[in-house]
Amino acid sequence: MEKIAFKMMLNPGQATEYKKRHDEIWPALSALLKDAGISDYSIFLDEETNILFAVLRRTADHKMDALPNHEIMQRWWEFMGDIMETHDDGSPVVVRLNEMFHLP
Repeated sequence: MEKIAFKMMLNPGQATEYKKRHDEIWPALSALLKDAGISDYSIFLDEETNILFAVLRRTADHKMDALPNHEIMQRWWEFMGDIMETHDDGSPVVVRLNEMFHLP
């Protein structure tokens, strides 16, 4: 399993709505992520900066690169687009983070 981390930007004043939407995540989206090889996925919020920090594990044969092609993923991006920074195609602006330290 590979562990990756990235950050995204939440629009100011949207923390409660972001949490609510993820507390009610669509079962079909959860299944899609798991089918793509994703597990142990967490997102944290830095309330001072509105930066979302995400970390997940994925299998060596993951299918994350195909997620943007799925209708469910595109609908989720549209659903979330009003509360976070996105690209023109609706996908969230994601900045990959490099691991600098790990204590197993």
